[in-house]
Amino acid sequence: MNDANSPTVSKPLLRALRGEPLDTPPIWLMRQAGRYLPEYRALRKEAGSFLDLCMTPEMACEVTLQPIRRFGFDGAILFSDILVIPYALGQKLWFEEGAGPKLEALQGPEEIAVRLSRDSLHERLAPVYETLRRVRDSLPPETTLLGFAGAPWTVASYMIEGGSSKDFATAKKWMFGDPEGFGRLIDLLVDSTAAYLNAQIEAGAEAVQIFDSWAGSLPAVEQYRWSLEPIRQIVELVKAQHPETPVIVFPRGAGPVYVDFAQHSGGDALGIDTALPLDWARRSLKQGVTLQGNLDPIRVVAGGEGMRAAARRIVETMRGSPFVFNLGHGVVPQTPPEHVGELVETIRGMAQR
Repeated sequence: MNDANSPTVSKPLLRALRGEPLDTPPIWLMRQAGRYLPEYRALRKEAGSFLDLCMTPEMACEVTLQPIRRFGFDGAILFSDILVIPYALGQKLWFEEGAGPKLEALQGPEEIAVRLSRDSLHERLAPVYETLRRVRDSLPPETTLLGFAGAPWTVASYMIEGGSSKDFATAKKWMFGDPEGFGRLIDLLVDSTAAYLNAQIEAGAEAVQIFDSWAGSLPAVEQYRWSLEPIRQIVELVKAQHPETPVIVFPRGAGPVYVDFAQHSGGDALGIDTALPLDWARRSLKQGVTLQGNLDPIRVVAGGEGMRAAARRIVETMRGSPFVFNLGHGVVPQTPPEHVGELVETIRGMAQR
């Protein structure tokens, strides 16, 4: 637990996540470590496979630190992947160049007990915890270390579809046709994800984010049952062990259900996607919840005065409220690194005088 004398209290990102409005909002970006950086591409080639890169602490630590050295972000987010949870539960996982993640798809609820087990969860995730310890010992003193995990609905969709999907038809068919069986998978993911996040915190993470990247693919009524409620349970389990650790909830595409995420998820901060008007979010969402977002990632690809003006509008909209500057989703591979540098300079140059 951090007290008033702890050096972490002075970290801008932690201060904002704990509800303090700052003249200059802290900034970090989802996918800030990745293919747009030439130093990442060089290391990725050396690693051989993406999973090997995630599971080799020396390399994963280096990738986590690369954008901190280059841009001086206020937060360093662990380099890993949301699908290490199904991998740790025993599901076969691999990554195909140009096609993304692939898993040996679950065929039905009867396979949950046969193919998945929490028995080796922490053993298989030990390299991730070692990465966090290495990053913790290497970060500048003002930089916050962020851990993360995928939310149960998003992770379950990959486990059932066998990879990414345009319509989530197989996962939804299971969800609609056998909600009890689907619920067993979600319950396993709730417990495993909470245990994973708690272990990340114990390894050095000072705040954690829960990504529900595909929350918006669910009808609103299903968002409550399969996105909001599982996330609420995870936050509750994390807070039971680490009450002072901020939790960021990011239900991408949740639309009007963002109101309920703000009120009922238990998160300290709420990530806002690109489609949600930030002025509406400031007016309509629960007071006391830090907002995070929401510049369109393609703005950073385009760069120039359009990007700078959009960033300034976001900062001015949130002036006087607890806020973390971020994108509405992750940095895309075609992003010029110099545009990211210009974005950071723009935000840092807006301190109220």
